[in-house]
Amino acid sequence: MPFAITIRKYAKAWAIASASVQEIDQLNILQASLLAMKRAVESLPFLPDMVLVDGNQSPRLECSARTIIRGDSLIPEIAAASILAKTARDKEMQRLHLSFPLYGFDQHKGYPTKKHLAALQKHGACEMHRQSFAPVSALKFSKLFLDQR
Repeated sequence: MPFAITIRKYAKAWAIASASVQEIDQLNILQASLLAMKRAVESLPFLPDMVLVDGNQSPRLECSARTIIRGDSLIPEIAAASILAKTARDKEMQRLHLSFPLYGFDQHKGYPTKKHLAALQKHGACEMHRQSFAPVSALKFSKLFLDQR
């Protein structure tokens, strides 16, 4: 049985949440990640006594939280949350690929691989690309510069 299915079956509770492209651009990637964590905790069927967070910053929650650097390699509960988050992200990237096949979201999962950057250069950005993502900003700047020539 795949790990994500096992985790969903046996965990006391679990939740997946996200932040939109617009929220990421407005807040920044870290603050948007913290917002998504807060949404996930708030959507649980009960308020936990303690939330363990991978990293060195925690979202503002109604319960206690403890940050643990490299927590996904040290704490089984954080590893489980990481597996659920990554499998949800991969599923979303598969869905995006169906709408935007030119970008290879199904392959790079949103990471700036050489193929992803090449697709951005060739096709420009789509509505799902963050405007604050440096390669997208560079494309906009170079297009503006070329349009003014």
